[in-house]
Amino acid sequence: MEGVLVLNADLGPLHRVSLKHAVRMLVRQVAEVHEAVPDRQIGIFPVPRAVRLLRYVVTRWRFGVGPAWSRAGVLARDGRRCAYCGGAASTVDHIVPRSRGGRNTWLNTVAACGACNHRKGDRTPAEAGLVLRVKPTVPTWASLIAR
Repeated sequence: MEGVLVLNADLGPLHRVSLKHAVRMLVRQVAEVHEAVPDRQIGIFPVPRAVRLLRYVVTRWRFGVGPAWSRAGVLARDGRRCAYCGGAASTVDHIVPRSRGGRNTWLNTVAACGACNHRKGDRTPAEAGLVLRVKPTVPTWASLIAR
């Protein structure tokens, strides 16, 4: 994931924003640069890698329940690596195919390259002769934000 990491006032990670949004936060004096790219500037501001909010934002509601399932989240959780061959992944594969009752859940989906996804098709990994290299997990907010 590209973008600028937004840290709460207590340095806890919140989310990522675009560079343009981060600069707007700096101009409005809502945040300050916490970490910057060396020797690069946008106007009077150094190019930020991470910004820290000046006021603490309560996020208790956010950490009570994990993040909702999404294709982008699955790819981020698996580091854009294929769960079957370890190559670069661009698609999401359902371990139990949707046609057999598999759902879009964190534990039923993994990142996969196009070749492995096509090879597996509408079968389970065992039926297709594929072995999962990683066990799917439910990610935390912090693990998705940090990537």
